[in-house]
Amino acid sequence: MKKSARMAGLLVGVVVVAAACSSGSASPSAAALIPVKLQLQWVPQAQFGGYYAALDQGYYKDAGLDLTILAGGPDVNNLQVVASGGADLGVSWVPKTLQSREGGTDLVWIAQILQRSGTRMVSFKDKNILTPKDLGGKKIGSWLGGNEPELFAALTKAGLDPTKENVIKQNFDMVAFVQGDLDAAQAMIYNEYAQVLETVNPKTGVLFTPADLNVMDFNDPSIGTAMLQDGVFARDSWLKAAGNADIATKFLTATYKGWIYCRDNAQKCADIVTKAGSQLGASHQLWMMNEINALIWPSPNGIGQIDPAAWAQTVDIATKYGILKAAPADGAYRTDLAKAALDALGSSVDTKGAAYQKLTVTLNAGGK
Repeated sequence: MKKSARMAGLLVGVVVVAAACSSGSASPSAAALIPVKLQLQWVPQAQFGGYYAALDQGYYKDAGLDLTILAGGPDVNNLQVVASGGADLGVSWVPKTLQSREGGTDLVWIAQILQRSGTRMVSFKDKNILTPKDLGGKKIGSWLGGNEPELFAALTKAGLDPTKENVIKQNFDMVAFVQGDLDAAQAMIYNEYAQVLETVNPKTGVLFTPADLNVMDFNDPSIGTAMLQDGVFARDSWLKAAGNADIATKFLTATYKGWIYCRDNAQKCADIVTKAGSQLGASHQLWMMNEINALIWPSPNGIGQIDPAAWAQTVDIATKYGILKAAPADGAYRTDLAKAALDALGSSVDTKGAAYQKLTVTLNAGGK
């Protein structure tokens, strides 16, 4: 989900991105378009490239939708915005959405965009932190506020008590980590990890490299606490209102096309997000787009599809390690809309990306 300190404060609150269209295909007249609001979980950046690309390329308009993207920020509760009717659809992580549902909202998960977790724990090689067990007694950075489930589950699984370890609330940057105030820090592979690699090592005078770091990946089977992250949710009451399930399906179809566009045009997609208001540097933005693509592709069951096994693992971890009080009741997610949206693309569209290969991105100092 994560966040860049350079963004915090720049785009606080709700930022509205008006529907744009560059598609040359025939589309409904403006008067016939159905207004739809999408609430992001953070500020404009390539993490949400597929939505911005679909808007820029006219895919939503072609689907008969007048989409408005509402940016998130440090003072925006994306889940509550949707739950209270301030937006029709939202982007979040599964554990956070389930926590909101457990708290009394009627939010329903309808599509899974990221197929893998992007959360990592990073440390410098001299700390010799290779496994969650090695975090015992260390200064552990975490954003907290709902971003800690995978970490806390990993600590618990390793026999450590997260409430008794020295877990320090981490800013949305890597300054404290680079300065040595943290032994290990939380980092999204598409954002904060890159921030370290964009920083000059004061001992060498050149940028840090991956060789300077140990990286703990929650997707690693030896850790096994990865949870489902970015996807799309809506209110159950909204979905049940006449015509809204069809609107959601059209939204998802256009969104899938946007993510496919980003897969095949990473640089163009990064440029689209920059144009939409992102303040991230060019190399950082492309790095983010590249890493987000790698978390989506390949999508073995087709983009947006909810894998029941991955869902069950997320729920199992969340309940076993105290993230949720209990497993959610039936109805917390539905697969029909995501499947209908996929089917609407037709068999000629590559919706799985089995042959996808990451780009090689060179980061510049400060992400410029």
